[in-house]
Amino acid sequence: MNDVVTFIVEDEQKGERIDTVVALFDDDMTRSAAQKLITNGDVVVNDEVVSKNYKVRSGDIVKVTIPDPVLLDVKPENIPLDIVYEDDDLLVVNKPKGMVVHPAPGNADGTLVNALMYHCSGSLSGINGVIRPGIVHRIDKDTSGLLIVAKNDAAHLGLAEQIKEHSFTRCYRAVVHGNIKDDEGTIDAPIGRNPKDRKKMAVTTSNSRNAVTHFKVLERFGNFTYVECRLKTGRTHQIRVHMAYKGHPVAGDLVYGPKNTPTEMNGQCLHAGLIGFIHPRTGEYLEFEAPLPDYFEKFLKKLRDKQ
Repeated sequence: MNDVVTFIVEDEQKGERIDTVVALFDDDMTRSAAQKLITNGDVVVNDEVVSKNYKVRSGDIVKVTIPDPVLLDVKPENIPLDIVYEDDDLLVVNKPKGMVVHPAPGNADGTLVNALMYHCSGSLSGINGVIRPGIVHRIDKDTSGLLIVAKNDAAHLGLAEQIKEHSFTRCYRAVVHGNIKDDEGTIDAPIGRNPKDRKKMAVTTSNSRNAVTHFKVLERFGNFTYVECRLKTGRTHQIRVHMAYKGHPVAGDLVYGPKNTPTEMNGQCLHAGLIGFIHPRTGEYLEFEAPLPDYFEKFLKKLRDKQ
């Protein structure tokens, strides 16, 4: 059955094209995909079909009908998983760097979802559809660390509500370029699609969502700084975008970092090391940690040896 999403246009979005606004509500949706929905009549504004160049007004009620996804042949795969915690409702997995979370066209195997389908024998929540069963939140392919996976819809809804209310505890470790001036601080800057490159995110006031990252310096190495980042919100690429915005991009980040960023890590030096949440069934607060992976420890050792 098709999903229908309804939202109201906010003041800061008025004057934007409808395809841009529709693309914003789903991090996975491109502007071209939004245009296709509009062309097919799957987007209505105030109960009327509009063209893709319609300029929205504050208070417009937008209804988006999302067709069922084209089924990929997502097969269970016996891929080893580092399970930190598991019960009948959920599990916490320590995802390695380089593993994609869910399948996509042209990338239908070797993902965390393929591994979960084998491990859980099909017992995963269905709220995010057949392509992303059990996936409540994500981390980037080249970010390592902890993810929560829901085994049933009730657990998924309970966890998703905590994410919406920003009550999750999510703590990352990162090595960033440069010497951060302050020992700790907060970056409060909205994030949205980069208007010049739709494949990237950026700090922008256009079609963006509020984003807050708290950081604390753990160790300084002159040209690099080892930091802890705690998320209040969870936007796409949030830490990577915020640290680059502050002038200290994550080491190894080929998308938001400088051209001379270290490449031996094959991706950004960013690890989701701690996650805490209220169990959706028991009401108990649970918190889990994952040690720094080898690639991260080796880079820190290299920096310390140069001191």
